[in-house]
Amino acid sequence: MMRLLTGSSSSFRFEPRSVDAFGSTVIAEGVSAAGEDTKAAYWVHAWTVGGDGVITQLREYFNTDLTVTRLAAAAASKCVWQSRRPDRARNSLPGLVLAL
Repeated sequence: MMRLLTGSSSSFRFEPRSVDAFGSTVIAEGVSAAGEDTKAAYWVHAWTVGGDGVITQLREYFNTDLTVTRLAAAAASKCVWQSRRPDRARNSLPGLVLAL
């Protein structure tokens, strides 16, 4: 679990529900726990990891469905990862495509 502390007494908890890796990309997703003064939020983190194992880039997405696609030179693309929110059937969120 990761915890982000804010200036007030509240905190945002990152509790990963899944972590997937393909190539130099790592995707983690989860739902934050709702606190007294915070609402629950769905989040996705996309990390790019260098050859030495150091994170070189981080992208954060909140309350957004994400599809990760690998683009090929022949104009064909392949979906390599897609959000798996447990509340997808009853709660719609805007969608984004992350192209690698």
